Amino acid sequence: MYKFKPLLKQTIWGGDKIVAFKHLTPADLAGQPTANIGESWEISGVKGSESIVDGGPDDGKSLNHLVSSYRERLVGTDNYRRFGNEFPLLVKFIDARQDLSIQVHPDDETARRQGYPCGKTEMWYVLHSDDEARLYNGLRQHLTPDDYRRMVDDHTITQALAHYRVHEGDVFFIPGGRIHSIGAGCFVAEIQQTSDLTYRIYDYGRRDRNGNLRQLHTREAAEAIDFTVSEGGYRTYYEPMQDEGVQLVSCPYFTTAVYDLNDPMTIDYSDLDSFVIFVALQGSCDITDNEGHTVRLREGESLLIPATVRTVRIEGTIKFLETYV
Repeated sequence: MYKFKPLLKQTIWGGDKIVAFKHLTPADLAGQPTANIGESWEISGVKGSESIVDGGPDDGKSLNHLVSSYRERLVGTDNYRRFGNEFPLLVKFIDARQDLSIQVHPDDETARRQGYPCGKTEMWYVLHSDDEARLYNGLRQHLTPDDYRRMVDDHTITQALAHYRVHEGDVFFIPGGRIHSIGAGCFVAEIQQTSDLTYRIYDYGRRDRNGNLRQLHTREAAEAIDFTVSEGGYRTYYEPMQDEGVQLVSCPYFTTAVYDLNDPMTIDYSDLDSFVIFVALQGSCDITDNEGHTVRLREGESLLIPATVRTVRIEGTIKFLETYV
């Protein structure tokens, strides 16, 4: 089982929640930004932003090194056949002090047509956010591509988007092609395909640290947007349960559940041909696998469990996300 050093990303919209949430010390922050931290990349195989193992026999090695060394023993037979040496998921915490840009990620088909290996489908689990925190997810009115371009040009595109006030525990699924934006005050855990492909549609006329308007990708986004309007809305509804897993999202790219445990639990992964990731949201626990290896997991940390692990025993009071492919 593997824990990784967080990779902190400084952004113009970043806040101050991540360091405290992850209980990071000055030593943890050595060489990393300490202000305006918008993202903590928890488990990443993105080239140039690869997670580094923190502790154990593989301490200091990159996630991509683990995948190329352990192959199907780490990620599962079908996953290795499907993705090769590329780890298929990217896990982040995101803290927005200001609004993020209005953006869209292409789906796989569109991304490949535009010359990229894959698109990006993702999900958000809302953590403890500010009282007025809100976000955009999906269209609330029908648009044509010409409508979209006009509303970007006249600064009214947000009027066409579904708008949500958010609270801790809210879940949103964002398939490739859906317009979205995390708003000021939001703090979320994000699970997504391994891709850093984002088309910025609108950025409120914001300028970067050098005083330049940030680049927009209006044309590329127009090709990527799914203009379908969901009459039922875009929030994912589920019934919270104590001491059992509750499935939140199941799609071709990942399956995610939330566990809220007070009592010890053993989870059997014998029939699962995949790695599993735990993302700790609250509390702490000890996790022991079927070979007797024990790892301490606490709020703000993430854990990668290899595909060879058959069972894990969880003892403690903890809420966490479980995700796998």
